[in-house]
Amino acid sequence: MYSKRFSRPVVLSRHAVIRMVERRVSDAELLEVIDTGGTRFKDASHLWAYKPLTGRIDNLICAVLVLENAVIVKTVLHDFTPED
Repeated sequence: MYSKRFSRPVVLSRHAVIRMVERRVSDAELLEVIDTGGTRFKDASHLWAYKPLTGRIDNLICAVLVLENAVIVKTVLHDFTPED
């Protein structure tokens, strides 16, 4: 996978892959969240990307990301609520 938004390859942690399977999130859905979802930065390189996806009954799909030489996906959540 490659993120156009961040101009970097996307690398999935083992934990993220397991969570994607458990939460039935496809690679295409994850990439849509990363490239077109809302973002909330913790600091310059750690953030959440989130987006409601058509056809899903969860609130939001969220990916916890670290921006380095690649977009590293640490985990994938569902029913995410971003804090203001």
